[in-house]
Amino acid sequence: MESLQEMVWWVILLVTLTGVAIGRLPGLSMNRASIGVVGGTLLVLTGALSREAAWQAIDMDTIVLLLAMMVVNVHLRLAGFFAWAARQTVDARLAPQGLLALLMLVSGVLSALFLNDTIVLSFTPLVLEVVLAMGLPAPPFLIALAVSANIGSVATLIGNPQNMLIGVASGISFQRFFLILGPVALGGLVIAWLILIGLYRRELAARPPHPAPHPVLPLDRLLLWKSLGVTLFLVVVLWRGMPVSLAALSAAAWLLVTRRWSPDQIFREVDWGILVFFAALFVVTHAVESTGCSGRLLALLVGNGTLHIPSLAVIGLVLSNVVSNVPAVLLLRPLVTHLPWAETAWLTLAMATTLAGNLTLLGSVANLIVAETARHQGVILGFGAYLRAGVPITLGSLLWGIFWLSCCVGGG
Repeated sequence: MESLQEMVWWVILLVTLTGVAIGRLPGLSMNRASIGVVGGTLLVLTGALSREAAWQAIDMDTIVLLLAMMVVNVHLRLAGFFAWAARQTVDARLAPQGLLALLMLVSGVLSALFLNDTIVLSFTPLVLEVVLAMGLPAPPFLIALAVSANIGSVATLIGNPQNMLIGVASGISFQRFFLILGPVALGGLVIAWLILIGLYRRELAARPPHPAPHPVLPLDRLLLWKSLGVTLFLVVVLWRGMPVSLAALSAAAWLLVTRRWSPDQIFREVDWGILVFFAALFVVTHAVESTGCSGRLLALLVGNGTLHIPSLAVIGLVLSNVVSNVPAVLLLRPLVTHLPWAETAWLTLAMATTLAGNLTLLGSVANLIVAETARHQGVILGFGAYLRAGVPITLGSLLWGIFWLSCCVGGG
């Protein structure tokens, strides 16, 4: 009976993690959030973990951090900040190679402070508009936008969801995280730019005429200054060591005190599906640990060898492309927590699971947003075209990150 029950747990976990990895289940209209909720519920019903254990597994610090950063991003978007930043970038009168570098720098920096998905969502339509008007090929600029948003988000604890999760779980300060992984992000951007220049050197060699300046985009200046002031406050208190979730919640609370914007409008813009997805994943991965499945999985991944920075980075890269980066972090959490060099291991995991998103077009949500937005405007970014750049960019930036962590931090 016990072996049958374990088999049922394995089937539920396998189906759930597979559905999470590909984003759907064949024949069913389900997304990652609903797959996670159903899988977590079945695990409780079949005794993989108790109801109380399931509730306790949900890390509210991470959920609150995600919600708070979404509220900050919504205010900046409604103020017109992201569209304005995108317009200023693409309207710069630069040669194609310079425009590519500026685009990557701006999207990388903004992605370190705000969720990278928000950046590519705002930038993609304007980038396409200007690039096509200049008669330039769209693929290198679309790829540059996607990979730089992913690489830039490596730099901080608030750049992407997996970093937020790692920040809460590890207790690493915002300042230390940035000082160690900031150079990884900067070096990764340079490597990605050089690779794209090499792959598209002919297409980017000419200097085509720049289109006429576009009308200035409307800004809600009052909301903009308030939102930027709150963002500055957030960075300062994070730098001074305030807990990440409390700092973000304080910033969000400040923004929610308003006479002009309806709270209903703000909360309608929040991606509640991601929050539900995270809560469900906490339950599912806790079941993986409590049933002993995680021990077998980690033994399979690590084998009999000793774990070092390079091997952990490779495991993070592979697992992120199998089950996606957030589940990969949650599955590897029990292993990393007990390593004698845990801090360096967390930093390695943050780097590897984020850079892993650049490997294929399906590797991150940011990539898919760029591709889908371009498709709606009649431009196709093919899987093969992306892969041609994604593989060397991922490997090059990952090797740089491994070198930096090994030489400048050590411990693994």
